[in-house]
Amino acid sequence: MFTDRASSLPTDAQKIKPKQIIEPKRGWAALNLKEIVPYRELLYFLTWRDIKVRYKQTAIGAAWAILQPFLTMIVFSIVFGRLVGVSSDGVPYPLFSFAGLLPWTFFATALGHSGTSLVSNSQLISKVYFPRLILPIAAVIPAVVDFAIAFVFLIGLLLWYGITPSATIVTLPLFLLLAFVTVLGVGIWLSALDVKYRDIRYLIPFVTQFWLFVTPVAYPSSYIPAQWRALYALNPMVGVVEGFRWALLGQSFDIGGMIFVSAAVSFAILITGLFYFRRMERQFADLI
Repeated sequence: MFTDRASSLPTDAQKIKPKQIIEPKRGWAALNLKEIVPYRELLYFLTWRDIKVRYKQTAIGAAWAILQPFLTMIVFSIVFGRLVGVSSDGVPYPLFSFAGLLPWTFFATALGHSGTSLVSNSQLISKVYFPRLILPIAAVIPAVVDFAIAFVFLIGLLLWYGITPSATIVTLPLFLLLAFVTVLGVGIWLSALDVKYRDIRYLIPFVTQFWLFVTPVAYPSSYIPAQWRALYALNPMVGVVEGFRWALLGQSFDIGGMIFVSAAVSFAILITGLFYFRRMERQFADLI
């Protein structure tokens, strides 16, 4: 039985479409942050997943957000407040240290998760496309929940010591935003580097521990000589921690100098981190 060769040929509708090959651009890629907007639901679900996983099957649940800075406050109060006699600029030392530990704990927690967020989600990256920048962002947001829980305890400390915050407390969200910008910028840098250099995940705890002692958490920045404070403020967490104390406790410090320097460094880290991340993004699926 013979068949018509013409009838066996594919029609126009049946023709195989040419393959589209997507190749990475050379040089520095555009940020294109608007690309994240269509994936906002993914950002929400990843954030909610991290929040649930963090406290799943834990005995005390969200109380861990309070326990960590609280125990550190006790150690600092005994060692630095009583034994060493570190000044707290007229504020009870436990309140002084906890006001500094609150933004610092937010920073350290968020950095630990965001710095390894890409490698931790390697299976997701290698199987489906989405803006990879969502991962470090989703790793930082849950730390805001921990911050809010611990902030309730800080209000209790303020009531215990009979301290009423002044009108400067309205600026507190600005310093939280500065802390968010700082940890997001550092986290973006580290997460991109962690894909290529797996040593980063071992380096993060060491850097965080060292960073704590060069930040005025256990001591006031007034201990730093005036001629060195601008250099000291290159640590972006200096402005964050002292800003929190100023907003909550009314402690004076060089707002015009330290905050400006710290904020400039924070945004510089974020912007350069975004550009580096976008440049390396095309290699993530291959390297991871």
